[in-house]
Amino acid sequence: MISWTPDERRERAAYLALALTPGLGTARFALLQQACDSPLGALSAPFAFLRSIPGITKAAATAVRAADPAAGERMLADAERMGAATLLPHDPGFPAALREIPDPPLALFVLGDASLLGRPSIAVVGSRDHTPYGVAACRLVVQAAVQGGAVVVSGMARGIDAVAHAAALDAGGTTVGVLGNGLGVIYPAANRALYERVGREGALVSEYPPGERPRVFAFPRRNRLISGLARATVVVEAAQGSGALITVGAALEQGRDVLGVPGPITAPTSVGVNGLIRDGAAPFLTAEDLERFLPSPPARSVASAAASSMLPADLPAGERRVAEALMAGEVDADHLAGQLGLAASDTLALVTALELRGLVQPLPGARFRLRVP
Repeated sequence: MISWTPDERRERAAYLALALTPGLGTARFALLQQACDSPLGALSAPFAFLRSIPGITKAAATAVRAADPAAGERMLADAERMGAATLLPHDPGFPAALREIPDPPLALFVLGDASLLGRPSIAVVGSRDHTPYGVAACRLVVQAAVQGGAVVVSGMARGIDAVAHAAALDAGGTTVGVLGNGLGVIYPAANRALYERVGREGALVSEYPPGERPRVFAFPRRNRLISGLARATVVVEAAQGSGALITVGAALEQGRDVLGVPGPITAPTSVGVNGLIRDGAAPFLTAEDLERFLPSPPARSVASAAASSMLPADLPAGERRVAEALMAGEVDADHLAGQLGLAASDTLALVTALELRGLVQPLPGARFRLRVP
């Protein structure tokens, strides 16, 4: 924990009190900084002077005059009490990726390893009401990110977010959970064990003061930080109108890449993500689709590499895609079609062609397994 001089601490407390004044916002905060030289100067400035600053409305000036440096000191003390760091934009540990986004956060509170915020990251988001296919697909995406040396970022919600965080840690990787409330508040309550694990083995981050309760407007704002920290955002499952699509919008506004995991066209949880792919998002089909966003290429298992090399050289592209998808293990027809982003009939036609070549073994329950000589 960094030790600040008394003057530095007073300035940081004033900064927090001013930056987190409701209704002020990033643009007006910058105007006050310029006109008043420092947060302490802004908090002590007369009302008439504040009103004379172009862009500072009467309501904003009133809010600044009501701001209390003691509130900033309480934020610092609350963070310290729980072992969390407070990062301001001029601090060396503040993530450079978040300085670049529209409407950057004015402060961050971090529980756990704050250095993870500066490492190459992949965001993984999706539906709260996921399917078994979504869980399996999420784990494949996370495994590729972890093997490629990336931190997995998500929003600590139930569903795909929770699966992504746990899968990253289970795979020996690291993860950052971005909260829509203050540190110390566990929401949803069912994520208590995950909250404690991520805070211990990864990092939890929020732009809201410790102890602040969740509010509806906070979650769309949280989503811009999820995408902002990441080199690319991967959407695993998303119904029409899913909150994951808000993260996609933020990613596109920030100039970040978006990938979607294709899903069965009959599944409501696939409508949103399949629409993204139709509209130009890159599909995630294999680990190699993440390579250009990762510090190092994701490792392929020895068995998978060996099996790939044993596929017939004259295998048509469509059949090769099916065969390579089956290298991860046996799978049912619906999940295979969703993974490939193909209609069920087209998938079964390709599987049948592979069966005729002796490369696929049918199993009970419309499941299939690769059979390489």
